[in-house]
Amino acid sequence: MNEIFTTNSETESNELPTLQESDFLPSPDYSKPLFELTETTRDRLHERLKFLYGEAKASKWLPELERIMRVHHAHKTKRILDIEAAAANADRFTERDLILITYGDLIRSEAHSPLAGISQILDKSQLRGIFNTVHILPFFPYSSDKGFSVLDFESVDPNLGSWQDIEAIGRKYRMMFDGVLNHISSKSQAFQEFLNGNPDYINSVVAYDSPDALTPEQRRILMRPRTSDILTPFESIRGTVYVWTTFSADQIDLNYKNPAVLLYIIETLLLYVRHGADILRLDAVTYLWDEPGTPSVHLKQTHEIIKVLRDVMDAVAPTITLLTETNVPHKDNVSYFGNGNDEAHMVYNFALPPLVLHTFYQENASKLSEWAENLEYGSPTTTYLNMLDTHDGVGLMGVKNMLSEIDIKQLVDKAKSHGALVSYRTKEDGSEDPYEINTTWFSALNFDNSGEDIAFQVKRFVASRCIALVLRGVPAVYLHGLIGTPNDIEGVLRSKSKRDINRKVVVEKEIFHALEDPNSRFSHIVQQFIRAAEIRIRQPAFHPNGNQQIFQLDPQLFTVLRTSPDGKSNVLAITNVANKECSISVSLAMIGVEGDHWYDLVGRRGWRAIRGSIKLVIQPYDVLWLAPYGDLERYIEEN
Repeated sequence: MNEIFTTNSETESNELPTLQESDFLPSPDYSKPLFELTETTRDRLHERLKFLYGEAKASKWLPELERIMRVHHAHKTKRILDIEAAAANADRFTERDLILITYGDLIRSEAHSPLAGISQILDKSQLRGIFNTVHILPFFPYSSDKGFSVLDFESVDPNLGSWQDIEAIGRKYRMMFDGVLNHISSKSQAFQEFLNGNPDYINSVVAYDSPDALTPEQRRILMRPRTSDILTPFESIRGTVYVWTTFSADQIDLNYKNPAVLLYIIETLLLYVRHGADILRLDAVTYLWDEPGTPSVHLKQTHEIIKVLRDVMDAVAPTITLLTETNVPHKDNVSYFGNGNDEAHMVYNFALPPLVLHTFYQENASKLSEWAENLEYGSPTTTYLNMLDTHDGVGLMGVKNMLSEIDIKQLVDKAKSHGALVSYRTKEDGSEDPYEINTTWFSALNFDNSGEDIAFQVKRFVASRCIALVLRGVPAVYLHGLIGTPNDIEGVLRSKSKRDINRKVVVEKEIFHALEDPNSRFSHIVQQFIRAAEIRIRQPAFHPNGNQQIFQLDPQLFTVLRTSPDGKSNVLAITNVANKECSISVSLAMIGVEGDHWYDLVGRRGWRAIRGSIKLVIQPYDVLWLAPYGDLERYIEEN
């Protein structure tokens, strides 16, 4: 029976198709009817631009926005038009969605470009058929911050490969591209034109003639993700200018008070769509609108810009998903869903990683369970991106006002004892506050040289990862969190950048060698985590729009019942977050699912309910995904 949970690349899917080589024309075809905005969309966009820029500028710039949309539309082939016409009746995401996150150069090979190496690992290893989406972090030419100080938004870094390499991946997988909206590199041609006094660029960035343009009070109330100065001096044709730099002296904030900036970004995002983007990640979007006298985060203008982007995509690229990256407290983070239909389709679940880490450090799932029980989902078209680790580490802002200061200090101290580093931000009172834990996920869960068996370390690691697999949403895994990389302290010592602890370049052939070695860490991960991922992507109960109920059966257990949207498939997922055995009795009446016979999809064994209860003995870090035999039988018959 278990063969029905084995996946392969030939399995049919009800997801939207991936890009094909001829889906977009290299040049626009104006012999076809031109795109026309509906009156409703035009009026809505006009009102949004009016809110941002006033009536006169809204009337001036709306025709230019429509021109940009017409140009994009004229690149489409009939196949794209047919796919978009069918999009309203297709699920944007399903249980089959699993995202791999990687930099373009994390895999090195002498045989081909780094970008081509990504396909090699996904296509020719045990990972084949597991991930259907690839997020390649900024692959543009850059000057610093590992790609996030972009020199040129419209080209691929030649050190990584080419647009052809990107599009080749896009013909096999759904693709996520970064829209680095907040800033540009100080070494970019656009910023040099600003310094040169080019009138076309003079209002493209936020700049002042004096560092005192921002008063101490204005500086104090700014929400800062860093400890660096907000204003950075540069020499320009008109003397020294002081430029707004939210993240670093090399990252120049764009000036969205200039409508030309917004329209350029829209034009760029549509270019990404034509190159194969399915998901547009709006990086650091919460800081878009710089406004002295405010915290300059979560402003109404920022939300209105996201609504403009949503309106544009709904009109000319309706299959595209907008994902907001806002490492802020959870309440603020979910505000980027808007009303459920007018802003982001998806937001990063930034509270999840620190909560899971806290759970495994304390060996207590109570706070994680309480949070998950109260998670809100805006609409059937919105969902969460459930990740545990990122290229930056484990952000802490998501659990502000959830975990106490004592809890956060204990979390940070325990991670540091595992070899982690910590990055800080400046608080309103001028003091420093932990902003993120810089670590790989494997090292965060396991001590170096602890003497523990590698299989047991991987079991703990996989147990934590399975929480992201079972929660309602779309799971994503960073490459180093997939292969179980330990902290790269040597890399940090070389670069002096704490985030490089989780950005080590790996050699392609070494990954394949590790897969061939049954005793390697990666082989153990493949045996445990990849099996769970295979089950997840075949189980309708894990559909992002399925129901989710949290049960607190025991403090050391995280328990969630997932039910498919049609109600036909149920999975009771139980994770032991502690290094000790747990015995419980699960009442079927309490969980609301009938059935005397149950099957553990992960453990591959049956369980029997006696007098309405299943008695379970759960070993340390065990993961049980229990499904009623009746649901499995129905699945077999219908599929």
